[in-house]
Order: sequence, then structure tokens, then C-alpha cells
Amino acid sequence: MANTAEQAVLQPSVTLPEYNQEVKGYDWSQGINYDQLLESYRRTGFQATNFGLAVEEMNAMIKERENKVKDEITGEDRVGCTIFLGYTSNLVSSGLRETIRFLVQHKLVDCIVTTAGGVEEDFIKCLSPTLIGDFGLNGTFLREKGINRIGNLLVPNNNYCKFEDWVTPILDEMVAIQKQTGEVWSPSKMIAKLGEKINNEESIYYWAWKNDIPVYSPALTDGSLGDMMFFHSYKNPGLVVDILSDLKALNTLAMRSVKTGVIILGGSLIKHHICNANLMRNGSEYAVFINTGQEFDGSDSGARPDEAISWGKIKKEARPVKVYADATLVFPLLVAQTFAKHVFQP
Repeated sequence: MANTAEQAVLQPSVTLPEYNQEVKGYDWSQGINYDQLLESYRRTGFQATNFGLAVEEMNAMIKERENKVKDEITGEDRVGCTIFLGYTSNLVSSGLRETIRFLVQHKLVDCIVTTAGGVEEDFIKCLSPTLIGDFGLNGTFLREKGINRIGNLLVPNNNYCKFEDWVTPILDEMVAIQKQTGEVWSPSKMIAKLGEKINNEESIYYWAWKNDIPVYSPALTDGSLGDMMFFHSYKNPGLVVDILSDLKALNTLAMRSVKTGVIILGGSLIKHHICNANLMRNGSEYAVFINTGQEFDGSDSGARPDEAISWGKIKKEARPVKVYADATLVFPLLVAQTFAKHVFQP
């Protein structure tokens, strides 16, 4: 019986050649070296290893992007890998906004997909600040004070009043242009116009307009900007917003790309919209997802990249990475190990 137990406990190991890297964390005896610390994540295990894999995946798409390819139709040089960046509104409410702005300012991404809040929160911050609060603040108390809570962030109602005062004349101008020229506004055209009008280098969408980076937001009415358009429709009716033309532009961009890489922070609409565009080309070559969602309720938000492969939204031979984490924690560190090095250490 002892021999049976021993055989059960000490079952002989079989070497797995593809899994031969030793687990080894950062050696603190060498002092503080943040670059080496982040490089050690790849060998640390758990989500730290996924972080390291995400660094490799993002650097691969950046390197591929540098390979210019001549467009057979226009004759223009095209990037070797079109990078799609998607993020949810709460991330623009947070200080991650500045990281996103850096990417757009330095033309490091080629296309953005975000929510209505991901658009308006950027402009609102140009007019008045969002404040650090507390997750535990009482909702009734805040309502009585005219303050809105986003997690542990606080946005006073006055910020939205300033936003209405700023955006209403621009909506008037859009209606006038539409009536004079027959032009129908798409969400991307509206965002570009707002980016031009804000004329503020702190704004993501100022730089998107300046650098001609398209920003798609198919649910642009689902937020404060939608509220303003609703109020405006009674004061000066007639504004038409065409989402189909943006869908055509987004899908066409994916289809005409030599290769594509997707970086998606969060889930829901932005995740599906980018992935579905890449379905039109039988999947993206590179993909990094960062969110806290789980797949067990069948939601697209929490789904692992392998599910997207089953739909043809990521290529079968791709090596996509999902990091289970709050993007505000890990995305700035990912940018430090990828895009920032491309800018500051070319």
C-alpha cells in the first residue's frame, strides 16, 4: 500500500519543451530599476506574465506598423499594421485620459472607437476638472449636493452646464451647415468638429482632429452629448446624425489594412465594434484586451480572445493576450514598455 501511495504522489514528470521558462521575480538587491522590474513580469506568473505577453504583442504590432506598404489604389504609403484603440468612457473620466492623449498626439494609433462618455468627458475636462472622491460616498448625499459619482471620481453638475453652454452654439452651426450644404453629420465628423472647436492641447480629440485620426462612436447619443442634442432638437430642430457612413468607413479601414492590431480597454460596445470590423477581413493579426470581465455569463465584454477567434474576428494563427486587470493600473505601464519607448528611445 505504501508503494501505491508513493507512486500516486510521486508520479514521474514528463518534460514539456514549450514550457521551460523558470519562474523568477525581480531581484531587489540590484536596487530600483523600473524598466527591469516591468521586464521581470513576464517570468513572474499569473497576471504579471499576461502583462509581459501583452508588452510583446503590442511591440509586435508597433514594429509591424513601421513597415510601409504602397497602396495599389492610391499609390500612397500605408502602415504595415493599422492599430485600432478602443476604450470605455470611465477611462477618459479617469487620469488614463492623459495616456490616451499621448498616443493620439504622437500619431501612435490609427483609429479610435469609444462611447459617448469617452468623447464628452474629454471636452468637459477642458472646461472644468473632475475630482477625486471616494467609492463609499452616499448617493443621496451627493444628489442633494448636485454632484455625480463615477466610482471614486466626482463630477459636479456645473461641469455639464458649462458643457451645454459650449456645445449648443456648435450644434447650431452644424444645423446651419447641414441646411446650407445638405451635408449629413456622422459621429466621427461631429467629434472632429468638436475637437477643432475645443482648440485645447489637453484634449484627446483636438489631437485626433489635428492628426486626422478618425474617432468612431456609434452610440454617440448615449450620454451627456446625447442629452444636449435632445434639448437642442427642441430649440433648433433638424440635426441628422448618420451612423451608417461611419460603420462603412470603419469596416473599410479594416478591410483595406495590410495587417491590424487591436488594443481594447474595457468591453461592451467598443470591444465588439472593433472586433466586428476586423471580422470583415477574417480577423486581426494582433490583439490585446484589458478588462476585469469574466466569460461565465456569456457576455462579449468578459469573453476571452479565443471566443473572438471562433467568430473570425481574430485570426486563427494569432497569439492574442487578455490581461485581467483595471486598465488604469496596467495600461500606463504597458505604454511605458511599448509606445513611450518608441517615442523617447527610437
